[in-house]
Amino acid sequence: MTGFINVNKAAGVSSAKEVAIIKKLTGMPCGHMGTLDPMASGVLPIGIGNACRLFDYFLNKRKKYLATFRFGQDSDTLDTTGNIFYTDGKIPTIEQINAVLGNFIGDIMQVPPNYSAKNVEGKRGYQLAREGKEFTLPPKKVSVYSLKASQINQTDFEFEIECGGGTYVRSLARDIGKAVQSCAIMSNLVRTKSGAFDIINSVSTNQLNSQNIWQYLIPTQDILPYDEIRVTGIRAKKLLNGLCVDCNLPDGIYKIYAEDEFYGLAEVNKSILKIRTKLC
Repeated sequence: MTGFINVNKAAGVSSAKEVAIIKKLTGMPCGHMGTLDPMASGVLPIGIGNACRLFDYFLNKRKKYLATFRFGQDSDTLDTTGNIFYTDGKIPTIEQINAVLGNFIGDIMQVPPNYSAKNVEGKRGYQLAREGKEFTLPPKKVSVYSLKASQINQTDFEFEIECGGGTYVRSLARDIGKAVQSCAIMSNLVRTKSGAFDIINSVSTNQLNSQNIWQYLIPTQDILPYDEIRVTGIRAKKLLNGLCVDCNLPDGIYKIYAEDEFYGLAEVNKSILKIRTKLC
């Protein structure tokens, strides 16, 4: 059986640990579709079996977060898990924060945190940072679709964020802090949505066991946002044997069913249909 478990990752544990739990319960190869930092919680889609082959299809999916930014403080990790070396910054008003949020909506250039998995000359950024090495990561373009703020208490503000893959929420905290002539770090993060996966329908791994886990399996074909192609007889046999067939469909990616059974993804290019990825 292949598909996805929409895990609600617990705060304080790694994404890899949650994957290991699912792997043990299913006895199958598993992998997550986009990591969450240990301090974060929320939606962590975990692919089971051949569904793991779909990682690249999730790279640019829209994601939603609820993040808490604490203003007036700074740390080496840009969040409260690191070394907090400054606590005397000014605290902006909600009006001052709202006045700058427009600068962070759309396609923006963002410098990733040094404490990140970014590769720097063969090493991860967090490895170099822990070794005390000085380095600067280059900015990258990310997409932020919406950004709303509300005040929780004197120093903490909650942000509703919808963004594209690869966006660092900790970097948003840093940059919004600078924009209001202060500083800010992330104190809490919950991913509420990742592509088709919503926290409303997620499940914590401590609720799962080897008997009930299959009740939470989301079939691969239910997640993929592509039109269907159904083939039978000799056409199905040719495709499943790695051959191409003619078709009259527009170019693009399709979900393909052979003899009414979901098989995987197929691609049409210049009226030629071929299998792209086996997922069944």
